[in-house]
Amino acid sequence: MSEEPRFPAGLPARDRRVGGQVQGAIKQLILDSRLGPGDPLPTETELMDALGVSRNSVREALKGLQALDIVEIRHGYGTYVGQASLTPLVDGLTFRTLARHEDAHALGEILQIREVLEEGLIRRVATALGEPELDALEDLVERMAEAGRAGRPFPELDRAFHELLYRPLGNTLVAQLLGAFWNVFHRVALAQDWTEDPSPERTVRRHRDIVTALRARDVAAAQRAMADHFRGIEARAVRATRGVG
Repeated sequence: MSEEPRFPAGLPARDRRVGGQVQGAIKQLILDSRLGPGDPLPTETELMDALGVSRNSVREALKGLQALDIVEIRHGYGTYVGQASLTPLVDGLTFRTLARHEDAHALGEILQIREVLEEGLIRRVATALGEPELDALEDLVERMAEAGRAGRPFPELDRAFHELLYRPLGNTLVAQLLGAFWNVFHRVALAQDWTEDPSPERTVRRHRDIVTALRARDVAAAQRAMADHFRGIEARAVRATRGVG
C-alpha cells in the first residue's frame, strides 16, 4: 500500500501561478509519496490548499501532465497516477514525420534510430536465445511465408518477431522503445496509404537470415542480416514517399 501523500514545501509566491512550477510540484509529490500507476492523487481542493494556487492553475497543470501520461484524469472519479508511457513520444514523432511532407528521408530518420538500437541489441541477445526461442522465431518466419504466399500482409507477425527476439533481455524499456518506433512507422505508413509490402518474399528471406545466423551463434552475420533488413525497409520508405513502388 502506498504511503500517505506528502506535499512538497510551498512554492515561492512569485512562482505560484506558473504552470510549470505547479506541474513540477505535483510530479515531486508523486515521487516523494512513492505513488505508482493507478494510485489516486489528492483532490483538486487538496492540491490548491497545499500548493497555494487557484483551481484553474491546478487544472491546467493536471491537463499538461495528462498529455504526458503522468496523470490520468477519470472524470467523475478523480485523478490518478498515469502509466508514464511513450505515447506522447509516438504522437510527437508521428506529427513531426508527417509534417515534413516534402522530405523523403523524414521516415528514414526514424528507421535509422530503430536500426541502431536493434543492431546493438542483437549482439546482446545472441547468446541469450535458447532453442525454444529460436524455434518460436522460425515459426513466425514460416507464418510470414504462408501469409505472403496467400497474398496477405503480415505486419503483426513482423512486429511479433522483433518483440520475441529481444524478450530474453528482460528489459521493458527496450520493448517500449522499439514498440514506439514501430507505431510511428505504421501510423505514417497508414496515413500515406502504403501499407502493403511490395516484396514479401524478400522480407521473409531477411527475417530467415537473422534466425539462421542466430542459430549458428554468428553475431556478425546476425548484425549484417539485421542491417540488410533495415536497408530494405528504408529503401521502400523512400520509394513510397516519392510515390514510386
